[in-house]
Amino acid sequence: MQPPPNDDRAVSVISRRERGALVLTVSGDLDIDSVPPLGRALDKAAEEGSGPVVVDLSGVGFADSTTVNVLLQGQTALGGRLRLAAPSPFVQRLIGMIGLDSAIPVLGDVDEAIDAALPS
Repeated sequence: MQPPPNDDRAVSVISRRERGALVLTVSGDLDIDSVPPLGRALDKAAEEGSGPVVVDLSGVGFADSTTVNVLLQGQTALGGRLRLAAPSPFVQRLIGMIGLDSAIPVLGDVDEAIDAALPS
């Protein structure tokens, strides 16, 4: 018997426009069961608009390899428009361990990510 879902772990992806960028604020624990909303938000961002797409990871307490795959798929679709911002300590360790920052820019906060130059 599986335990009931823990609402504290529920994932939320809130999108907003800020200074020409699309900011996706993610909160909750990301795993194979909970990461699809992030994937859909990145797919939608690739289909619509231009400019930076910033994924704010400050509210993510846990992420697994499924999350990494979704972010890499987003990077494939968005190219240099995608950047990660303010990863939580757990996510920062994950990024460092697998070298994700060599594929996707990781910046200290959302403002820095919005202001980072797009590749030409």
